[in-house]
Amino acid sequence: MPISKATQDFVPIKEIRDGVIILKDGSMRAVVMASSVNFALKSPDEQQGIIMQFQNFLNGLDFSIQISVQSKKLDIRPYIAMLEERFKNETGDLMKIQIKEYIQFIRNFVDQTSIMTKTFFVIVPFSPTIINSSNNPFSQMVNKTPEENPNKNTHFDENRTQLEQRIGSISQGLSRCGIKTIQLGTEEVVELFYKIFNPGDMEKPIIPN
Repeated sequence: MPISKATQDFVPIKEIRDGVIILKDGSMRAVVMASSVNFALKSPDEQQGIIMQFQNFLNGLDFSIQISVQSKKLDIRPYIAMLEERFKNETGDLMKIQIKEYIQFIRNFVDQTSIMTKTFFVIVPFSPTIINSSNNPFSQMVNKTPEENPNKNTHFDENRTQLEQRIGSISQGLSRCGIKTIQLGTEEVVELFYKIFNPGDMEKPIIPN
């Protein structure tokens, strides 16, 4: 009889702490959300400038990065729910008619047109140096389990500082291209991975409070 494995066995994430993803191999990741640039509306000179700045940004990196683009259909339900709540609270007959017609217009427009949203993420890695040699008399002390290692928090803070320096380089390089960036916190990272591994939840109806 085949042995089933839990979903966690296929996810390389050990924990998410202070916005930092710690993988099972000890390496760390940070997720930086980036804004977009409407390249088509730029003049030829501006487009060439953006391309050159992005090229300089990539050439200036001394570590690898991953760029992830998340594309999904726009969820219009929260906006419709807000309009319906305003419709119920509106006292003017003319305004109620206008709101009702506007709600119907939005619903018809979304049904006939596939409106997509794109979100851009930059994944910044950092792999701490791990001493692991059986010939080293101090290896047993250095490689203690997290529960036994009293310097766990110190090591995490030091490694996070190195990771934050890389994030700073990413932010400065992309800002020269006209792209704004912000690092995701713990709650945002958890929500991001939850939606990745549970895409069906996007289709669940909204339950009003």
